[in-house]
Amino acid sequence: QVRLVESGGGVVQPGGSLRLSCTTSGLVFKFATMAWYRQVPGKERELVASISASGTADYVDSVQGRFVISRNNPYTTVFLQMNSLKPEDTAVYYCNSRPAKPNWGRGTQVTVSS
Repeated sequence: QVRLVESGGGVVQPGGSLRLSCTTSGLVFKFATMAWYRQVPGKERELVASISASGTADYVDSVQGRFVISRNNPYTTVFLQMNSLKPEDTAVYYCNSRPAKPNWGRGTQVTVSS
């Protein structure tokens, strides 16, 4: 079976940090480019960061310099270190491949509030 499980979200003040983790299973993710996405009410899910099997990372402009995506191997665990968090980073964060498979996990809530 295919499974994506996100964890590590929480409530932090602006300027704080969180580290998200994503465990994956299923052959569809082997050697795949993995990514973090986020979604807020009333908006489409957006790509935040991605990392290839070789370790090449890309970020959306709004998180460049603040977030770091990493993986411990090409397909099992993906991380997102989030620093200098802003209220506009508040969202449910999901991991998936890029392009995304339809098997979305539950996501993990990140709330940045003063």
